[in-house]
Amino acid sequence: MSPAGGFVVEQLMELAGFSVAQAVTKEYPSTKYRQVLVCCGPGNNGGDGLVAARHLSHFGYQPSIYYPKRPNKELYNNLVKQCENLRLPFVEIDSVRSVQYSLIIDALFGFSFHGNVRAPFTDIMKILAEAKAPIVAVDIPSGWDVEQGDIHKTGIQPDMLVSLTAPKLAAQSFQGRFHYLGGRFVTPDFDRKYQLNLPPYPGTDQCVRLTCMAAGLGSTPSVLVRGLPVPITLPPPGHN
Repeated sequence: MSPAGGFVVEQLMELAGFSVAQAVTKEYPSTKYRQVLVCCGPGNNGGDGLVAARHLSHFGYQPSIYYPKRPNKELYNNLVKQCENLRLPFVEIDSVRSVQYSLIIDALFGFSFHGNVRAPFTDIMKILAEAKAPIVAVDIPSGWDVEQGDIHKTGIQPDMLVSLTAPKLAAQSFQGRFHYLGGRFVTPDFDRKYQLNLPPYPGTDQCVRLTCMAAGLGSTPSVLVRGLPVPITLPPPGHN
């Protein structure tokens, strides 16, 4: 929606990454989940992860970043520089294997990913599938089909899903504890045009908690993706 909405990618990435970081603070306090591994891929999903890592640092967490394939573009170079200015460590796969992180953010691949996972991401995908620490997936768990979920049997089962703009159909397969919606920039006209039926955001928050439900529950509010409903229940009044 960036060209029609007047946004540039940098703005949308900043809003998305900030909403992920804020959702993390809602459910995983820094006093208990201080050591965070942020796994970033080569596309916009990875950029969201870099933004989230920067904000988490300001929020009192200690993020480490795994970013094995960096695009040589000004946007991503700037995001890396911002993290380096905060002295956030960029770690290699051996360090990922040896450190016990208390929380993992999966920002490897987004909804546009297709095909098989290739090096240098095969090892980290296996680590995510076997991880004991809770995983926060950005928009969609890496390797999942955007409509059908984990049909490729990645084994990645996040504890939190932060859907961006609107939940994708794959969110119906999400079995974790916390589902949030982030990316507070959708206009009412855009919402009505695509019949998204997005819930209101509380106060000044950039994220709102959702609860996925099974389809076909009468008048249950839902988000539509390509004309198909992703049912949700809204959070109770006053929920933060």
